[in-house]
Amino acid sequence: MPSYRFSGHETFPCRYAWLPKAYIALQKDPGTFSNEDFAIVELGVGKNMVRAIRFWVQVMGVAQFSSDGGYEITRFGKLLLGDRGLDRFLEDRRTLWLLHWKLLSHIEEPLFAWDYMVNRWLHPEINRIDVTRAFQSEARQIDRKLSPVTLEQHFDVFLHTYTPTRSRKGEIQEDNLDCPLVELELIQCIGDRPAKDGGGRREPVYAFRRETKPDVTPELFIYCLFEYWTARKSNEETLSFRDVSVAHGSVGQVFKLPEMDVRDRLERLEEDSNGLFVYQESASTQRVVCANRHRIASDDLLRAIYQHNDAGDQVTVNTRNNPTRPIIAH
Repeated sequence: MPSYRFSGHETFPCRYAWLPKAYIALQKDPGTFSNEDFAIVELGVGKNMVRAIRFWVQVMGVAQFSSDGGYEITRFGKLLLGDRGLDRFLEDRRTLWLLHWKLLSHIEEPLFAWDYMVNRWLHPEINRIDVTRAFQSEARQIDRKLSPVTLEQHFDVFLHTYTPTRSRKGEIQEDNLDCPLVELELIQCIGDRPAKDGGGRREPVYAFRRETKPDVTPELFIYCLFEYWTARKSNEETLSFRDVSVAHGSVGQVFKLPEMDVRDRLERLEEDSNGLFVYQESASTQRVVCANRHRIASDDLLRAIYQHNDAGDQVTVNTRNNPTRPIIAH
């Protein structure tokens, strides 16, 4: 049973400036978050926001707790946000999908709302009352004594990570539309209905956008497929179609890709990866194979996501004891 996280965000969704700002602060002083008073001055925010920033840099894979009590920038964080980083200011939509992927990649301590809603919410619609009731039921099953307010706040942070905040009159509040993942439109408001708790008010109804997503590019798909395989199926020599399309934490599930779109992507997988990954399909078999998976350098798969827009350069993957081999040819 994983140890779910329900708090740490201090009810603040992540904001655009927070990851780059935290990266710069941690680069200067890994102990930034160990001293809240210092962090308040360094980051220019209040105490609760300092704690929220510390939370988001960890769950989005930019930094991790170190043995000396501070926080160290991860390899992913350096490649993404470093001085010559792949996308230092989160300007590329593919980066936002990557950060969404990182939020869903925690296995031992997953974020409860993210894990439950993305992987286990089976209803076509999402509304606040039904979700918080489901959260309360699940919390009881896992023996977590959490107040309804805590669960409601946790859901609100999840929801406002992907949807713009609106006023009572329905206008978008520009000063609150700060979470970059809102741009993904992964969750959309599809209408409203009378609230189940009575009172004559109406509540918004949401749904996941289950469409093909061209901005989840082949290179991004391959990187996440490799990460899923490494983290969740490391002992498996092959992945089934279900592993890729609908399994807990899979690429298809996390990105809400239609199964037909996943199938189309897998049929192009050998070409898109220049033979690194191969999809085999027959009357009895639907599987992904990768002969050299344990020698693939994840960093190169990450770089390949952004190389796609360059002037036709071939992207290569370095294996640990193999000459450089191409992954994606343009």
